[in-house]
Amino acid sequence: MSKLDDLIQKLCPDGVEYKPLSEIFNTRNGYTPSKKEKNFWENGTVPWFRMEDIRENGGILDHAMQYVSINAIKGDPFPANSIIVATSATIGEHALITVPSIANQRFTYLMIKNQYRNEYDPKFLYYYCFKLDEYCKECLNQGNFASVDMKKFSKFQFPRLPMEIQREIVGVLDNYTEVTAKIKVSLEKELVARQKQYEFYRDKLLTFDVLRGGTIDFRWRMLCEIADISTGNSNTNEAVEDGKYPFFVRSQEPLRKNDFEYDEAAIITAGDGVGVGKVYHYIEGKYALHQRAYRIHINTSEVVPKYYFHYMKAKFLPYIQKTMFQGSVASIRRPMLNAFPVPVPPLDVQNRIVNVLDNFEKICSDLNIGLPAEIEARQKQYEYYRDKLLTFAETGNTILSRAEQSRAEQSRAEQSRAEQSRALIKLVQYVYGCVWLELGDVIVSLNTGLNPRKFFKLNTEDATNYYITIREMKDGKIVPSEKTDRMNDEARKLCNNRSNLEVGDVLFSGTGTIGETAVIEKEPSNWNIKEGVYAIKPNQTMIKPMYLRYILMTDFIKKEYMKKAAGGTVQSVPMGELKKIRIPVPSLQEQNRIVGVLKQLDDLCNDLTSGLPAEIEARQKQYEYYRDKLLTFKERG
Repeated sequence: MSKLDDLIQKLCPDGVEYKPLSEIFNTRNGYTPSKKEKNFWENGTVPWFRMEDIRENGGILDHAMQYVSINAIKGDPFPANSIIVATSATIGEHALITVPSIANQRFTYLMIKNQYRNEYDPKFLYYYCFKLDEYCKECLNQGNFASVDMKKFSKFQFPRLPMEIQREIVGVLDNYTEVTAKIKVSLEKELVARQKQYEFYRDKLLTFDVLRGGTIDFRWRMLCEIADISTGNSNTNEAVEDGKYPFFVRSQEPLRKNDFEYDEAAIITAGDGVGVGKVYHYIEGKYALHQRAYRIHINTSEVVPKYYFHYMKAKFLPYIQKTMFQGSVASIRRPMLNAFPVPVPPLDVQNRIVNVLDNFEKICSDLNIGLPAEIEARQKQYEYYRDKLLTFAETGNTILSRAEQSRAEQSRAEQSRAEQSRALIKLVQYVYGCVWLELGDVIVSLNTGLNPRKFFKLNTEDATNYYITIREMKDGKIVPSEKTDRMNDEARKLCNNRSNLEVGDVLFSGTGTIGETAVIEKEPSNWNIKEGVYAIKPNQTMIKPMYLRYILMTDFIKKEYMKKAAGGTVQSVPMGELKKIRIPVPSLQEQNRIVGVLKQLDDLCNDLTSGLPAEIEARQKQYEYYRDKLLTFKERG
C-alpha cells in the first residue's frame, strides 16, 4: 500500500467529504481595461493575464507578458493564489496566479474564501482544477459563442481533505510535472527534427523528381493565370481583442476584427517586412486583410487551393529572394507574384499531396499529435496518474497503486535512415501511385545454393533430401520428381548456410534458362537449391513475394536483366547486376490487388491443362497480355 493510501485510511476512515465550488470560492469575471486610455497601458505594474501567458509560461504564473497601470483596475487587483479558469472561447484551461493580478474576460477568477484559506493548499486546488476543466467542457451554453453554464459551474464538487493528504498529492504531482517538463525539452528537439523531416518529404513530393520512374502529366502555369491577387484595406490599429473575424497582418499570429473584407478560400502572405516569404496563412471563410499583406485566391477548378498553399510554402521563398526589391525593408511587388511558376498535376495527385502534407503539419505544429509514440504515451500516463490521484472512492482510498507510481520512463529513438527512406517511398507511392526502385532497394538479401564439387556428393545411400534445380521449378512451385537428385542432411545444411532459404523467398534461375521463378510457400525442411538458382528474400514491408515473382516474369523486366547476362554457351546473370535492375513498386495494397487478379488467371490456365490445347494457348496468351498490362508502368526517359 502507498503512503497516500495509508494517510487516507488513517485520516479519512469514513470517506471523503465534498463541497460545491460556490461554497469554497468567491468568483468574478476578468476584464480588459479600455484600449482607448493609453495611460492604462503605459508603465504598468499590475500583471494582466491572457491565454497566451498559459501557453507560453505554463499553469503556475507569477508574471505576465503584459502589464497595466493601477489606474486601469476596477477596485483592487484579484488576490494572489487565485485560480483563473477559461469559461468562454478557449474553454478547459486554468492557471494558479501567485501574485495580485487581473486577467481578460475569457477567464473567471476563483478566490478562496477566508474561512477556507487554511483548509486548502493552493497547489492542490490548482491540480484538482484539471477535473474542473473537463467538467466545464460538458457544461456549455447553447449558442454561437462557446461559454460555460455558470450555474452548473458553481455546483462543481471539490474534496475536503486533511492538509497532510493534500500536500502528499501535491508532492507526487510536482514530481510528475518535473518529469513532464523534461520530456517537453526533449520534445522541442524532436519537433525540430520532425520539422526538418517534414521539409525533406515536402520538397521531395513537390519536386516531381526521379524517385519515381513513371511520369506524372502536369503543366507549368504562372500564378496570375490561376489566381486573383490583391492586398487588403485594413490597418493594424483597427484590430480588437475579441473580434469576430481573423485579421491577417504581416506576422505569424493573426489579429481579430469585427468586420471582414473577403469570404473565400485564400492563401495569405506578407508583402513586406521580416515576414516576406516566411509568413503564410490558409483561410476558408470570412477574414480581414492588412493593406501590406497579399491574398491569393485560386480561381480555377484545376488547382486545389490547399495544394497551392503547400507549394508556395515550399518554393516561394527561394524564388522571391532572387527577385525581391530591397529598400528600407524587404518587399515584394505584384509582378513578382504574377510570374511565380506553379506546376499543376492531376487533381487526384494534388489531393493526395494535401492529405500527406496536412498530416505532417499537424505532427510538426500540434504537440498532442506530434509527440513520439512513447512520449505521447507518457503524457497520457501522467494525466492518468494525476486523475487517479485526484479520484477518491467512497471509502476514501485512491485507485492508484504503488506499481503505477513507480513505472519507469521510456524514450523514443530517432528514426533510422533506412526507416526514413521506406517512409518516403510509401509517401511517393500514396501520392503518385508507383515508385521505380532498384531490386536491391526492396530486398533483404540475394543468395544462391551450392554445387557439390568438393563439398558433398549427390545420391549417396543416406541422401533423403531433394537437390533442386531449374527442372523442379514449375508454374511457380517446387515440384521434385523421381529424377530429382538427392543429398544427405549434412549437404543440405551446407547449402542452406549459403542460401538461407525461408518461407516467402522468391527463387530465380540465374544461370542457363534464365528467368524461371517460384515462391517458397512451405518450410524447406527436406530440400535446398543448387548454385545458379538464386534465393531472393524480399523486404515484405515494401514488396510482396508473389508480386516480385510476377514482375520478374514480365517481358519488359526480362529484357532488362537479360542485357546483363554474360557467358558463352551457358549464360548467367551476376547477382550484383540483378540487384541493379529497376522495377516498379506500387503500394502493398495495389500489389495485393494485382496478385489477386493474376492468381485467378493462373488458376484458370492451370485448370485447362487437362484438355483443349487451342483454348489453353489462347488463354495463356490472354493471361500474358493482361499480366504485362497490369505490370507495365511508364518510366521517365
